[in-house]
Amino acid sequence: MSRVAFGAEFSCAEGFLNSPTYGLPPQFMFDALQESLREWQAGTMDVPSFDASVDAGRAGYAALIGVPVDSVAMAGTVSSALGLVAAAIPDGSRVATLSGEFTSTSFPFAAQASRGVTVTELDSDELVTTAGDYDVVTVSLVQSANGAVLDVDALRASVADADTLTVIDVTQALGWKNVELPWADVTVAAVYKWLLAPRGTAWMSLSDRVSSSMVPHAANWYAGEAPWSTIYGLPLRLANDARRFDVSPTWFSVLGSGLTLPWLASLDRAEVEAHALGLASRARTELQLPQEPSAIVSIPTAAAEKLKDAGIRASIRAGAVRVGFHLYNTEDDLDRLLDVLR
Repeated sequence: MSRVAFGAEFSCAEGFLNSPTYGLPPQFMFDALQESLREWQAGTMDVPSFDASVDAGRAGYAALIGVPVDSVAMAGTVSSALGLVAAAIPDGSRVATLSGEFTSTSFPFAAQASRGVTVTELDSDELVTTAGDYDVVTVSLVQSANGAVLDVDALRASVADADTLTVIDVTQALGWKNVELPWADVTVAAVYKWLLAPRGTAWMSLSDRVSSSMVPHAANWYAGEAPWSTIYGLPLRLANDARRFDVSPTWFSVLGSGLTLPWLASLDRAEVEAHALGLASRARTELQLPQEPSAIVSIPTAAAEKLKDAGIRASIRAGAVRVGFHLYNTEDDLDRLLDVLR
C-alpha cells in the first residue's frame, strides 16, 4: 500500500522500520530509475546524461551538510573515501575513535599502523573531552548499532584551540537529522540508507587543509577538470577542487542520488527531524528505554521472528533488534511494533 510523506509517494512503507540498513525509494526516483534501466536494456542510454545527476547529488549533499559545493568529492563507499584521508595523515599520527565504532569509519585509519599510526578507542564522554589531545578524531555522528548521537557541540569546543583533524561519518544521520557541519574537516555519507538512493555512491566534504594534503590515489578520467576531454593520454590533468578525488560515477546510484538528495535538502529539515524523533521517543517511552535524540532505537529483545511474522521489517545489530523511524513512517508502524513487543 502506497503512502505519501512530505509530498512524495512511497510504496511498501507499511511496517518498514529498517532504514538504518537501507532506505525506501520515493516513487519519483524509482520511476526515473526504471526508465533508465529500460534505456539500458534497449541500448539507448545516454551515458553523458548522468553528469547532471552527479552535479545535482553533489549540490544536494553540500546543501544538507552546509558546505561549499566545490569541497565535495564523489566516492563509491565510505571506507574508500576515508582511505584517501587516512593515507594522507602524517606518520605516527594519534587517532581517536569510539569503542564499537562502525569499522568503515575506523578501519581505514587502523590500516595505517605500518606508518606508526595508532588508533585509540574511547567512550563518548572521553572522546569529546580529550579530542584536542589527538591528531585525528574519526567518529560517526550517529552510531549504527544503537543510535547513540555524538555531542558535536562538545567535540567542536574540544578541538577549537587544537590542530585535531575532525572526521565525521554522517551516514546514519543525514536524511532524518538536521545537520550543519561546515566546521568539520571531513564529512562522509553513503546514499543508500537515510538518503534513499541506490547503493554505490558516497559523498565526502573536505576542508582546504585536508584536501591540500591528500593524494588522489584513484585518479581517473572523471576526476579531470573536463572529464570527457581527459579520457586518454598524459599529462595528468585533474580538477582544481575536490572533484579531483572523484571516482567514475556508478550510473544508477548517482541517478538516484541526484534526485533524492536535492529533494531532501528542499524539505523543512527541522520538521523531518521532529517527525522521526517523535516516533522514536514514543517507542522508547512505551518500551521503557532511556531517551536518546535519535531516530534509531535499539531494543533488547529476542522477538525478531515475531516481528518478522507481524510484517515488521527491522534488523539485528549488537544482539538487539534495531529499528529506525524515517519520514515515511507513521504511528501505525509504531503501534504494530508495540503490539508485538508487548
